[in-house]
Parts: sequence; C-alpha cells; structure tokens
Amino acid sequence: MRKHSIKNTRINMEVQKELARIIREEIKDPRIHPVTSVVACEVAPDLKTCKAYISVLGTEEQAENTRKGLVNASGYIRRELARSVNLRNTPEITFIMDQSIEYGVNMSKKINELVYSEDEEA
Repeated sequence: MRKHSIKNTRINMEVQKELARIIREEIKDPRIHPVTSVVACEVAPDLKTCKAYISVLGTEEQAENTRKGLVNASGYIRRELARSVNLRNTPEITFIMDQSIEYGVNMSKKINELVYSEDEEA
C-alpha cells in the first residue's frame, strides 16, 4: 500500500476519529488535559506504526503532563483501538505534541489586537 493512497487516507481518518473518542471518553487519567485534540494521524503503510499529533490548549506544563499520561496509557489506547477499528495489525502509537492550534489562537489574538487598535486610532 502506498503512503498517500485512498485506503491509507481512510485508515488515517478512522484511526484519528477513534483516538479522539478514546482520549475524550474512556481515559480517566487526571494528567490528561480536558481540551486535548488529535490533530492528525499518520499510519505507516504496513500498519505497524502510527504517529498521532496531539494538541493541548493550555500551558506548556499541562501539555507535557498530557503527553506523559498518553504515553503511560498507550497500551490501553492500542487495545481499545484494536477493538473499535478492524485492521490486520494494530499500530504502535507514538504521540507527538503539535502546537498548531495554540499557534493559530495566538495569531488570531494578535490580529484582533491590531484591528481594534486601528479602529481606535481612526
């Protein structure tokens, strides 16, 4: 299976959706921040590994605690993923912190500040 095939894209989307559901509904670890998003998933063509890009809307410490909690619960997450997604192999999940949502929120705030400051000057 090629890396950018339609089948691989469908698998990536399904794994992303199920990971988000598992993190949101089933994990009760207090280290995991309530505003945690699964931004993207990249499942290898051989279905052995998966890179899950995680974003946490909070402080740097909360993001690190969330990553530690997810790594600690990775066995449980993998088992639940195997139950809900029917794949030949259940991939080994690597959690990677993604700051894109936080970056977007900060840029939006800066743009709003510029717009409001220009309105006050006019």
